[in-house]
Amino acid sequence: MPKTGQRGEDWVAAWLTRQGWQVVARRWRCPWGELDLVMQTAATLVFVEVKTRRCRNWDGNGAQAITPQKQARLRQAAALFLGEHPQWQSAPCRFDVALVRCQGDDYHLQSYLVNAFE
Repeated sequence: MPKTGQRGEDWVAAWLTRQGWQVVARRWRCPWGELDLVMQTAATLVFVEVKTRRCRNWDGNGAQAITPQKQARLRQAAALFLGEHPQWQSAPCRFDVALVRCQGDDYHLQSYLVNAFE
């Protein structure tokens, strides 16, 4: 059975796909870490960091986990992704954050932060 975080990522990928976005990559790993979701909407490439939390969490539903250090690692991973996928190098890019709440087997979007950081 998938972990809570993976199920949250699956939920967000399905939610964005229903809105017409396309999955470019999921759980893309590199030395800097992992890109949860790489999505395309219109001509924009979106790196989506998904934070899934159960009730009574300590970090603001995951928002506090997106520290400056985490942002730097995500930027480095995105740069490496673009280096390995030259077809996306000229596309506009942004970083979004999806905060997902899990209660039992029920997942729902707490908030979706568009262009959450540069």
